Amino acid sequence: MGGKQDREEAYGKPAKYDPSFRGPIKNRSCTDVICCVLFLLFILGYIVVGLVAWVYGDPQQVLYPRNSTGAYCGMGANKDKPYLLYFNIFSCILATNIITISEHGLQCPTPQVCVSSCPQAPWTVSKSEYSLTVGEVFYAENRNFCLPGVPWNMPLLQSLQQELCPSFLLPSTPALGRCLPRYNYTTVPELPGISSNASIIQGISGLVDSLNARDISIRIFEDFAQSWYWILVALGVALALSMLFILLLRLVAGPVVLVLIVGVLGVLAYGIYHCWKEYQMLRDEGASITQLGFTTNLSAYSSVQETWLAALIVLAVLEGLLLLLLIFLRQRIRIAIALLQEASRAVAQMMSTMFYPLVTFVLLLICIAYWAMIALYLATSGQPQYVLWAPNVSLPGCEKVPVNTSCDPTAQPMNSSCPGLMCVFQGYLSTGLVQRSLFNLQIYGVLGLFWTLNWVLALGQCVLAGAFASFYWAFNKPRDIPTFPLGAAFIRTLRYHTGSLAFGALILSLVQIARVILEYIDHKLRGAQNPMARCIMCCFKCCLWCLEKFIKFLNRNAYIMIAIYGKNFCVSAKNAFMLLMRNIVRVVVLDKVTDLLLLFGKLLVVGGVGVLSFFFFTGRIPGLGKGFENPHLNYYWLPIMTSILGAYVIASGFFSVFGMCVDTLFLCFLEDLERNDGSLDRPYYMSKALLKILGKKNEAPPGTERKK
Repeated sequence: MGGKQDREEAYGKPAKYDPSFRGPIKNRSCTDVICCVLFLLFILGYIVVGLVAWVYGDPQQVLYPRNSTGAYCGMGANKDKPYLLYFNIFSCILATNIITISEHGLQCPTPQVCVSSCPQAPWTVSKSEYSLTVGEVFYAENRNFCLPGVPWNMPLLQSLQQELCPSFLLPSTPALGRCLPRYNYTTVPELPGISSNASIIQGISGLVDSLNARDISIRIFEDFAQSWYWILVALGVALALSMLFILLLRLVAGPVVLVLIVGVLGVLAYGIYHCWKEYQMLRDEGASITQLGFTTNLSAYSSVQETWLAALIVLAVLEGLLLLLLIFLRQRIRIAIALLQEASRAVAQMMSTMFYPLVTFVLLLICIAYWAMIALYLATSGQPQYVLWAPNVSLPGCEKVPVNTSCDPTAQPMNSSCPGLMCVFQGYLSTGLVQRSLFNLQIYGVLGLFWTLNWVLALGQCVLAGAFASFYWAFNKPRDIPTFPLGAAFIRTLRYHTGSLAFGALILSLVQIARVILEYIDHKLRGAQNPMARCIMCCFKCCLWCLEKFIKFLNRNAYIMIAIYGKNFCVSAKNAFMLLMRNIVRVVVLDKVTDLLLLFGKLLVVGGVGVLSFFFFTGRIPGLGKGFENPHLNYYWLPIMTSILGAYVIASGFFSVFGMCVDTLFLCFLEDLERNDGSLDRPYYMSKALLKILGKKNEAPPGTERKK
């Protein structure tokens, strides 16, 4: 007895009876005001960063290609010329890799011109055309691929030497606004500087495979256009199944949990039987590990008897432990089942809570979209910078050329003694105040993303906790339940506890950012690490993962206590942790039973929708009417995977509400046990099923039979 009392005092004293307590406190004050002010100032700064990015950024640099003069294709004077043509695409393909090209906005050291359509037929300038003019070779043949301003009467040879017109054309298709050669085009003409067709085909194929997803995109779009209605039907089925599963838990929670437990025991029993049969067969054959010896081929160990004997022992120990736990924890399992049934009743009384995840989803979408726009605008801030470039500075006439110095592409010199001298795009200027602070602004945006996302999730948890707590602490249900519990909890949380939610969200955000930084460092140094460094990095990552999980668990229960009692984050987190530690066995049992049940529910919803989608979209459901025929698709797996993913998101949203309901009712149940004793002055608020399981009851007034 003394040991139990000392253990309880180590985790705080039990909650005392408060005659004025009737559920979530209405007369409360603002909590964590300093953190609230800091959060609001941070949001104000986040808005300022967005305005700065909007003023200085230009996402058109990513969405639209630029020609050699810096003008956008498909806009302004080039409105009718949406595609960019490279005079010598092989200067991109053979000189560097696709990653480098992408990082520089698909710019290459070759003249580029905006065109209305990509070349459809191969063409190479012949020696007999050197004496002709540009107009006779290009304009008269409707080859409008020269740089703007090249006169009709300019000698063709001069235009080729100054790279004002292309010396060859290849059949091309537009990809990301660029004219890229068709990868299946094999008849390549003899080109200067290109040694073999193999290198050309290899370069074209690699570039197109990385960038040209136009045909696949069109097919995917066509499939979605033909199957979107049936995808919505599948998502509707997922929504109905999720809601039906939660509402029926009040009737089937006990049998479902029993079936799941028996199923786990059955799987372990079959594993024991299978291991015994394999061990017996290998023992009779005399296959032993002494004959095999040590080998790196792990599959070879499945042919020795010791492997199956070890697996048999492990499974037998797990089976025995599970049976012992079921015997000694059967009472707590019954309590967990009763709480699940009570949670189902609470959700049925407040159906609006089932659709609150839509609010959370919209807020999360806004946060992500705002950050994405800021990141895009910041990445495209600054004016484009052009420098002089020559293919070979050792050629005669190029020794004194100031290569890599700034130049104006619109005033590119027409006459130069250096062959191939041109003004090419290098990057974006980083001399302005915004450009110099670009890295800091991006870090600010990343912190804003994590902090706002975690705050939105915390808001949803606290609001749902307040609504479900008002259900538990209503003595006469449903009469004493507030009229609009969800709306009241939402307003109460925003008005009084924005700072507390921001405090918890900031702690979690810092841990998550630390994990991201660690993953980035691990990715960068992966090739240069020794085994000891990899082991240390793995330990750090594991520790941060465990810390993040613990903070999420602590925050979740702290928000429940905030919703009920209206205290600050630190006090609420401490009280929730102490309350759970005083009932640690009940916590573990309820957590595992709930996880098992919700996992079964997700598998039921996602598996059911997946099977129905597979049979429908593959046309394996006979007897459907004309209006229910499966659409003809290019990729039948696309709507199936979309339906499965959507079903998982819907099931996760519904079951997250149910999980929050279970956690809230559980904390209220523990507080109820500590505060009250069933007397007339201190009656229990728990359901009759829980009272019956615990062997407790509420006293009735003299001469009356009080019903709860």
